[in-house]
Amino acid sequence: MTDIVVQQPAGAAKQLFLLHHGVGATPQGLLPLGRRLAAEFPEALVVSVQGPEASDLGQGYQWFSVIGITEENRPERVAAAMPAFVKAVQDWQARAGVSPEATALVGFSQGAIMCLESTQQNDFLAGRVVALSGRFAQLPLAPHAHTTLHMVHGKADTVMHYGYTVTAAEHLVSLGADVTADVIPFLAHEVNDAVVDTVIERLFGHLPKRHWAAAQQAAEQDDSAED
Repeated sequence: MTDIVVQQPAGAAKQLFLLHHGVGATPQGLLPLGRRLAAEFPEALVVSVQGPEASDLGQGYQWFSVIGITEENRPERVAAAMPAFVKAVQDWQARAGVSPEATALVGFSQGAIMCLESTQQNDFLAGRVVALSGRFAQLPLAPHAHTTLHMVHGKADTVMHYGYTVTAAEHLVSLGADVTADVIPFLAHEVNDAVVDTVIERLFGHLPKRHWAAAQQAAEQDDSAED
């Protein structure tokens, strides 16, 4: 089993969506989300990515081991897995001919952890990160100026408490980051239609702060030129 190309546009791809599953899962698990993204973004290359290791849980794949994991050693495990994660993203960008700005990293659970933590790397990987039922391994010291984060979590999640998303969002806002956070009542640790609808709504409805700032700057320059 390898990465699954959900959609290959007829012409050159204008956007790239890379979907990252949770521990013990496979790329097939995110195909419903991938198909919806493909329908909404017909000029995008949409790929459901396979984790690089066989899962310690006995089925599926993983980005890093969760056996014996603690709050203290989770950042180390994520850091060890990050170079391969970054390379995989950049390889798909090269194959698609798509820039980081036009790339969206989407992750569920452990996949969301990797996507969120990728924003703390020196490399600019993606204009958007969508984290579903995820968390940071450790809260970031600074936001990435060119990345918008969309976090979605279920209030009934017993695997990864929604409080991680709330705390992270509040922290990111205090740092001046571009972030949205949605907590969905009665949602467990899953990706259902409500989650998919929320993701689509955020992708279409949220204007990234960097684009808004650029538009404001252009308007101010036009006003100055007229004066």
